Amino acid sequence: MIEKDIKQIKIVFTDGREIYAQEGISLLELSKDYETEFKSTIVAAKVDNDIKELNFHLYNDCKVQFIDLTSNDGLRIYRRSLYFILIKAVHELFPDRKVVVSHSIGKGLYCEVKGSKELSEEEVHQIEARMRELVNAKIPFVKRITSLEAAKDYFQKIGRMDRYHAIEHRSKPYVTVYNCGGLDDYFYGYMVPDTGYIQLFDLKFYAPGLILRFPETSKPKELPEFAEQRKLFNIFIEFKKWNKILGVDNVGALNDIIKEGKVCEIIRVAEALHEKKIAQIADMIAFNEHEKKLVTIAGPSSSGKTTFANRLAIQLRVNGLKPVTISLDDYFVDREKTPKDESGDYDFEALGALDVPLFNKHLAELIDGKEVEIPIFNFPNGCRDSVGRKLKMNQGDILVIEGIHGLNEKLTATIPRDKKFKIYVSALTSMSIDDHNRIPTTDTRIIRRIVRDYQFRGCSAINTIKRWPSVRRGEDKNIFPFQEEADIMFNSSLIYELGTLKTLAEPLLAEIDSSQPEYSEAKRLIEFLSYFLPIESKEIPLNSIIREFLGGSCFYS
Repeated sequence: MIEKDIKQIKIVFTDGREIYAQEGISLLELSKDYETEFKSTIVAAKVDNDIKELNFHLYNDCKVQFIDLTSNDGLRIYRRSLYFILIKAVHELFPDRKVVVSHSIGKGLYCEVKGSKELSEEEVHQIEARMRELVNAKIPFVKRITSLEAAKDYFQKIGRMDRYHAIEHRSKPYVTVYNCGGLDDYFYGYMVPDTGYIQLFDLKFYAPGLILRFPETSKPKELPEFAEQRKLFNIFIEFKKWNKILGVDNVGALNDIIKEGKVCEIIRVAEALHEKKIAQIADMIAFNEHEKKLVTIAGPSSSGKTTFANRLAIQLRVNGLKPVTISLDDYFVDREKTPKDESGDYDFEALGALDVPLFNKHLAELIDGKEVEIPIFNFPNGCRDSVGRKLKMNQGDILVIEGIHGLNEKLTATIPRDKKFKIYVSALTSMSIDDHNRIPTTDTRIIRRIVRDYQFRGCSAINTIKRWPSVRRGEDKNIFPFQEEADIMFNSSLIYELGTLKTLAEPLLAEIDSSQPEYSEAKRLIEFLSYFLPIESKEIPLNSIIREFLGGSCFYS
């Protein structure tokens, strides 16, 4: 350690190391001595738990944690910078067209290049070639702060009304704008210092648009294999049609409706679209050419699976079927037999945590008309009770199973595939902040979970954020690989929901201060929610999926 003098500051790293450095040193300069310790390129850093770009200068004693692509924060910064390079390349090659960043698909991001004619595969090759030239040129991303009014005037002048409406109702008096080689744009979040940081990417023609491919946190030095997800893609297309029906394709349009006092109509139509879709799914089950004996419902955390299952049950009854439910929780193996994860903790989300052979045996017997003794799992004791509950299916009964492994064929292997109907439920948001800033599905779900955990589980926002990475790892392993196994997908997202969740989530997130490692994520989510005007929940129906998180659902006592 160097002896401190008047022009030096103390820097403490996450592993406890302390150094003294010249006052005013930039994070970029500082990172050069530590980049070999990381699995990929350092793209930013947390300074006292607050994310800063690498051109940030240090003037006071602080804690520093460098960020590379193995973290979600780092990957967001990398992707955002990559979007700008794509937008600049298209702007230079086809100035009469515009890029719309849409949604994730196949381990990449689907984007549209809109203009007077459809995008061609040859044009995608041209765009990628120009992007690589921009990367090699190492063009800086230059940030500037401008007043809200000046930004509104600018975006109106250049015809970016999507951006104008996105910032029109913001409470902050300023806007951050980035410039890359003469092109100005706004991005919700931070950037790398220059285009040279974005070395690993690929474009794939995917009519009528393209897929922008980039690394994952688990393997930051390689591109993941593209996975075709046509069913998921079609659900996003369906939701865009719904948005057209509602007249809402971005946050600005929603805020205009709220300001005009017309949001009640949006709520009613959005809920009617949900009900119509659920009724259609029930019809598909009831009137299928193959008689269905089993319905499985799966989806990631905070997707609204429980409310969906209840509403589907009602629609099945309308069609003359009587749903019979079995809880997968009762099929947990005894605690000491539960598999453990890489940290040595019990992995209750692993398929091996369930007694799959017994579950399959019981399913087959029930469908054959036999009486079965379903186990009852005693969670405090970590084992099954000695006596279970008797169950027998009657004419017109249909088994409904809700659980994270519902799409995995191993869970129900004894039942022929044509006797099963698999449903994937998730909040597959396709509304955007503006053309270049999408709303990730994960952000909607974590905000739902923060509100629900606090309301019904006595869990603070900070604890929900702490657990979220573990939740996501479980989803990546047990749910997402099986999405395309579903017979139908249901998008549980509601166009208006973030305006209602905002009023409950913001105060919970505001309790997390800069002394906590979760501060940067709380700050990011607060910034995200600031784009939405608040919506009162009194007009939301009691059977709405969003009631599962807000409270007041008719399905819960």
